[in-house]
Amino acid sequence: MDTIFSVEEAGSFEAFSSSHLIILGVFLFSLLLLYSCRSWLQKPSRSRPGRYILAGVLILCELSLNIWYIWGNRFDVKDTLPLELCSISLYLCVFMLLFKSRFIFQIVYFTGIGGALQAILTPALSYPYPHFRFIEFFLAHIAIILAVLYMVWVESFRPTLKSVGITMVFLNILLVLILLINHLTGGNYMFLSHKPETASLMDFLGPYPWYILSLETVAFVLFLLLYMPFAFSANRDKRGKRQLNI
Repeated sequence: MDTIFSVEEAGSFEAFSSSHLIILGVFLFSLLLLYSCRSWLQKPSRSRPGRYILAGVLILCELSLNIWYIWGNRFDVKDTLPLELCSISLYLCVFMLLFKSRFIFQIVYFTGIGGALQAILTPALSYPYPHFRFIEFFLAHIAIILAVLYMVWVESFRPTLKSVGITMVFLNILLVLILLINHLTGGNYMFLSHKPETASLMDFLGPYPWYILSLETVAFVLFLLLYMPFAFSANRDKRGKRQLNI
């Protein structure tokens, strides 16, 4: 038990190891399960409890992580504040789920799926399975994506092309604030001071600080790709309406 919750790094996480592949399998299964149950969950008596359960999972992940930081004397303003993009998306997801916020959805659809998916595939993680941090990390990131897709598949929320612009503005405002906080704390939140120690997408985006500009481009392209299914759907609906009018 002490080993599972120890703050000391025992071993190291290996990307695409057997434990990582199992997690990826669990992630895919959870997506298929949510999609398969979407019609069943759409009834008002079930949709609200579903949102609250997902919000509860996200809150539990964040609360348990901070308790672990404090219990292990690990809390430090330079690297344990909830200022990573996925942490910010987690808080936004909680508010989106509890208040059924369409405005927050417009942002978190892109930041939540884009950020959490990258974290699941290439985790910046120092603790292997079965450490608490390993379990909490993947549970939180999977729950972020499930929360966003719940609003799409169950609550019928849809992003728009304007949502891409709103999200880019949000990210750039956030970037300035995080740069200031990194300067004050000596931290590396959102990896804006240097690249992560573990392998990640940033390894292919050039040296500091140019990889930050590259990340902006990657984010914009990724957001457009995430919007594409809805763009095609909107065009199909418009064509259908024209045909009905004819």
